[in-house]
Amino acid sequence: MTRPVSAHLRHVAFDWGGVFTVGTFDGRSTARLAERGGLPVERVRESYFRHVHQLEVGAWTLPQFWDVLAAETGLTLTYSEFKALYLSSVHDNDPMYTTLAGIPAGVRVGLLSNNYPVVSDHLRRDPRFARFDALVFSNELRQKKPHPDAFAALAEAMGVPAAQTAFVDDVKENVAAARAAGFHGLLYHHDRHAAFERELAEWLGRPVPSGP
Repeated sequence: MTRPVSAHLRHVAFDWGGVFTVGTFDGRSTARLAERGGLPVERVRESYFRHVHQLEVGAWTLPQFWDVLAAETGLTLTYSEFKALYLSSVHDNDPMYTTLAGIPAGVRVGLLSNNYPVVSDHLRRDPRFARFDALVFSNELRQKKPHPDAFAALAEAMGVPAAQTAFVDDVKENVAAARAAGFHGLLYHHDRHAAFERELAEWLGRPVPSGP
C-alpha cells in the first residue's frame, strides 16, 4: 500500500540483524548448527564466515552455500534440515517491533540489510514487515553496507531525501557510512532500547517517552 508523504516530515530506516534481532543471526545460527552436528563451533564459524559474503551479495544460492559448508565442516544435515534450522535461528527483538508498529502514518519506514537468499524472502512474508515502505536487501542489490551504493539504493527506495531520514544500525561503521551518505545516523543496542525510543521520538518530532 502506498502511503501519503508529507514534505516536512522526517523518516526512518533500519538495519535488521542486531536491531530487529537480539544478537546477530550469524552467531546464533552457527552456534545451533555446531550443537546439532556435535562439532566445535569454531570449525563451523571458520567455514561459515569465510563464505557468507557470497550469500550477502547474491553470488550463491542458499543450497550452494550449504553444500560448501557441509563439505568443509562435516555437517550431515540435509538441506531441508539446514534451512529449517537456519530460518528458526532468528531471535526477535520484540520491543523494536513494538516501536515499528507505533511509527505514525505518513512517516516512511525503510530497511537496509546485509542479508541472504531465502532469509530475505522469509522476512518479506512476516506480517509485521507490512509497515515498511522500502526493503533493500544486499543479496538482491548485490552490494552490501557500508558501501555508498547500498545507501544510495536506500535513498532511492525511500523516495525522500537522505537528510530527512534517520538510519538505525548496531554497527558503528555502518552508522558512519550512513552519515557520510547524508542520513541522520542512530547507533542502536537492544540493552538501551528506551534511550533509543527517546532519540527516535526527538528525530521524528514526536512526544518523547518518559522512563529510564
